[in-house]
Amino acid sequence: MNLKLSVVDQAPAHNNQSQVAGLQYSTQLAQLCDQLGYHRFWIAEHHDTASYSSSCPEILISHIAQNTQNIRVGSGGVMLSHYSPLKVAEVFRTLEALNPGRIDLGVGRAPGGTDATSQALSFPNQPNNADIYPHLLSDLSGFLYDNLPPDHPYYGINATPVGSVSPQLWTLGSSSGSIDLAAELGLGFVLALFIGTHDRPAEIFERYKARFRPNGKGPETAQTILSVACLCADSAEEAAYLAAPNMYWKVMAFRHGIREHIRSPEQALDLYNKLSLSDQAYYQETLNTVISGSAIQCREKLENLALQYSAEELMLVNVTYDFEDRCNSYRKLMTAFR
Repeated sequence: MNLKLSVVDQAPAHNNQSQVAGLQYSTQLAQLCDQLGYHRFWIAEHHDTASYSSSCPEILISHIAQNTQNIRVGSGGVMLSHYSPLKVAEVFRTLEALNPGRIDLGVGRAPGGTDATSQALSFPNQPNNADIYPHLLSDLSGFLYDNLPPDHPYYGINATPVGSVSPQLWTLGSSSGSIDLAAELGLGFVLALFIGTHDRPAEIFERYKARFRPNGKGPETAQTILSVACLCADSAEEAAYLAAPNMYWKVMAFRHGIREHIRSPEQALDLYNKLSLSDQAYYQETLNTVISGSAIQCREKLENLALQYSAEELMLVNVTYDFEDRCNSYRKLMTAFR
C-alpha cells in the first residue's frame, strides 16, 4: 500500500526530566522524522499537565519548522474553545507566510486540561460553552479562507498577513461528533482512534466523504487522516513493556483525574499489580487499542486498519518513558514500510 505516515507529538517530558527538556525532545524527534521521510509532524495542546510540555503548539510549530527541511508541521490540535478565531487565523497565516507550503492547522473542541485550567485560560471571561464550537469553527474557516458571508457581523475584516496562502484547516475528532460540521465547511477530518476505547466504525469516514462540500478555497475532495497509537519494538512483549508507562498514566488520568509524570516501565508494571480489577481491565482495554509489536507486525496491522477505513494517511502517536525508545519505534516502522 502507498500509505503516507505522519506523527502527532504530545511533547512528553521523558526520563523524568523537565518540561523544558520535553520541548527539546520534540524538536529532536521532528528532525528525525523529517530525515526518515514522515509526511507531517503535528503538535498537541495540553495545559497544566506534568507529563506533557506543549501548551503553546503555535510557538513550537514555528521553532520546529525553522529547524526541519521538508516535513509539514502543524497543530494536532489547537483547542479552539479557548481562543478567538480571528487570532488563530492570523497566527497560522503568519506561520504559513514564514514557512510556505509546510503549515497545517488542526483544531479540536476538547479543553486540553482541567475545568479549572479552562477557567484560568478564559479569565476574566467565562469558558466557552461546547455548543459554541461550530460557530467558532465556522468563523475560523471564514477568516482563514476569506469567505465570510456578506451578512456576517465581521464581514470585511481581513486576517493578516493578506496575501499569505492559507494553511489547510483540519477538524479533529475522536468519534463521529464533528464529521457533519467538517463536511459542511469543506474541511479535512482526522479521526483519533488513540483517544478513548469506544468503537469508531469505518462508516464515520464514509459518512464524512458522502456529505463533503468544497468551500471554494480549501480541498476539492474530502481529506481524511486516521490517527492511531503505534509502538514498535523488537517483539510484542517488549512493545507492551515500553507501553506500560503511558497505559498506567491513562488509568490514573482518565479514571482518577490524576495527571502525573510518566513513570518508568518497571514502576508502571509494579503499580499495575496494585490497581483494582476494574482499573486493570481499563489498562488492558487501553493497551488493546495500541498497534504494537515488531515493525513487520505493526506494518501489517496498520495496513489492515487503513484498508478497513479506506485511509490513505496514518498519523502515529506513542509515549514512552525513554526518549530513545520513541525514536527507535519511528525508525523501525519507517524501515518496515520501505
